[in-house]
Amino acid sequence: MAVNNSERALMIFVRNPVQGKVKTRLARTIGEKKALAIYNDLLKYTFNSTRDANCHKVVFYSDFVDRNDTWDENVFHKKVQSGRDLGERMKNAFRVMLDKGFKKVIIIGSDCPEINPALIDNAFGMLDYTGVVIGPAIDGGYYLLGLKQMCDALFEKKSWSTSRLLNETIGELKKRSIPFSLLPELYDVDEEKDLNRKCPVWHDNPGFVSMSALK
Repeated sequence: MAVNNSERALMIFVRNPVQGKVKTRLARTIGEKKALAIYNDLLKYTFNSTRDANCHKVVFYSDFVDRNDTWDENVFHKKVQSGRDLGERMKNAFRVMLDKGFKKVIIIGSDCPEINPALIDNAFGMLDYTGVVIGPAIDGGYYLLGLKQMCDALFEKKSWSTSRLLNETIGELKKRSIPFSLLPELYDVDEEKDLNRKCPVWHDNPGFVSMSALK
């Protein structure tokens, strides 16, 4: 079945890769320089995992649009996040894309080294049958959220960057009787222990930072 790209939008939330401003929890134990190297690897992996996705693609930067980075402007549109905290930034981004007329809108970050094109395509497909799709993270958050219509409450008064986020989000959906589906549980790279997990971004891609070199 042909896919209508004018109906599907993928938003990728990234931080501008500046030493001392990315992977701060990771930096506490391995240092800011190494944490930046890890984050740049995650950006490369996310780029490779999304560039061929069959949808409209937008990179939302934390601070400013970088016209000269990896994200090819022939493939990715570029915007700056707006809002006081992560929840407000996500809410504003969803509203922008839904107001543009996209029927299915998905957001991911740049911290999950297990995400892949098939999973993203599956998430879009699940939105044919449910109101919301969530990719649960092992740490109790989520690595993907997909919506067909706006629900401000999903982004308000939530415990961002904590192990409570997923349960709070699911609780909100249940309270409002909004049907949802879950993707496989994956992990984000937030702390040093996450670097020891077996994952393609570290082990199967030549050119990525060697974990042994970081120790």
